[in-house]
Formats: sequence, C-alpha cells, structure tokens
Amino acid sequence: MPSTTVITVSQLSRLIGLPGAPTIIDVRVDDDYNADPRLLPASSRRDFKTVPTWASEFTGSRVAVVCQKGQKLSQGVAAWLRHEGIAAESLEGGFEAWRDAKGLLVRTGKMPTRDERGRTVWVTRARPKVDRIACPWLIRRFIDPSAVFLFVEAAEVPAAADRFQAVPFDIDNVFWSHRGEHCTFDTMIEEFGLESEALDRLAMIVRAADTASLDLVPQAAGFLAASLGLSRMFRDDLEQLEAGMLLYDAFFRWCRDATEETHNWPSASKPS
Repeated sequence: MPSTTVITVSQLSRLIGLPGAPTIIDVRVDDDYNADPRLLPASSRRDFKTVPTWASEFTGSRVAVVCQKGQKLSQGVAAWLRHEGIAAESLEGGFEAWRDAKGLLVRTGKMPTRDERGRTVWVTRARPKVDRIACPWLIRRFIDPSAVFLFVEAAEVPAAADRFQAVPFDIDNVFWSHRGEHCTFDTMIEEFGLESEALDRLAMIVRAADTASLDLVPQAAGFLAASLGLSRMFRDDLEQLEAGMLLYDAFFRWCRDATEETHNWPSASKPS
C-alpha cells in the first residue's frame, strides 16, 4: 500500500511551477548541500534541528520536505509539521532521487541575499508590459515564492536598489537584463540553470513579444495583445502582476502539456 506520508519524484515534478505546488523545504545538512548547492525549484533551506521554532510559519500550507536520501531528516521534519497540523510529506528518495531523475534544479550561485524575513527583493521600472511580468512570474514560481517586487520610475531604479537592498532587473547596465537578442527572462533561465523544454518554449514566446519579433512563434502576437491589454486594465503595477501571473501560468501549462492539442469545428465529421 502506498505511503500517505511521502510524495514521489514523479508526483512532485508534475506540480513544480504551478500555482498549487507545495511549499518545498530543504533540510539537508550543510555537508550535503555544499557538495551540490542546488535546490529544488522554489524551495528554501531550513535547519532540521530547529523545526519547533519555525514550523508555525507554514500553517495552512501544503509542504514537501527534502533531505539527502528521503530518510530520517525529512521524514522526521514532516512528522513534526504534521504534529503541528500542517499537511506535510517527505520526498521519496530525497535530493538524490530527484537529481538522478533529472528533476529541475536551481543553481544558487547568483541567488540574491534574502532580507530579514527570508525574502528576495527586486526592483524594476514601473508600468510593466512583458519582461517585467515574465521575470517576477519565473521568480515566484521557481526561485522564491515570497519574493518582493518594487516598481518605480525608470530613473529611480538604481537609487531604489541601493536604498532598499533590492536587485535591479530589466534596465540597462545591470546583471539581470537583456543580452544580445535575448531578454531578461532568458537571462534568468540561463543563470539559474532552469533547463526545461517547457520553459524554453515559453521563453521563445516572451522573447518574441518583448522584442517586436512576432514572427518567431505564432503565439507571440496573441501573447503580446493579452499583455498590453492587462497593462491598460490596471493602474496599480502589483495588481497587474497578480493578474498577469494567471496568464503566465496558462501559457506555461500549454507549453508543458498541451502543444499537441488542437481544436476545430465541427468537432465531428458531417453525416453522409
């Protein structure tokens, strides 16, 4: 009978990048993490020894706990979380099983420093259209679900980054920006090591829409139209971001699961 307290690699991989994905907590010891300092997407590291002090932060969340091999550490932390009334499972086989199955992993070398509440903080130009919605979507879904995004006037981005210890993106002369024909979304996928066919397909659509290259892929024109429509619907950039998350969720799901599906009318052949 399958265990009710573990989640398999295949089960978790189907949830990665989706809005209903569980919160992933990495409890590997430092030696194991330092040997391979990559993380499952959207996960955060926690000390298994202090789980009683941080367990309550995840009240109301569904949690997947990862250790090196899916044994005592992750199972013990998941059990403690369940004791606190939190829906928690351990990843079967742990980090090693995920890695060996070629699961998506995030390189942490370029990960920004987190603030005192454990969040990464980013800043960019106000009135986003494509890339400045795409990048926050990627960060929220694959890097840091609690990331903070500050939208300010273009001229104020560098100063705001300095004053608020935020990472500037999608402006000239910063690390997280366009490179050649690629847009900032491409840069983030590359630097974080997010090697995924679905994300590569989505990146092509984003790049085409963001760089006036609508002939690259047939989805680009409709994607740009939807993005521009959203930008006219909301005066508040954060409200636009929240609405835009659904657009990117839908396109990511199409890129991952539905590219072969077609729709036509009439759905059945005409009677003879």
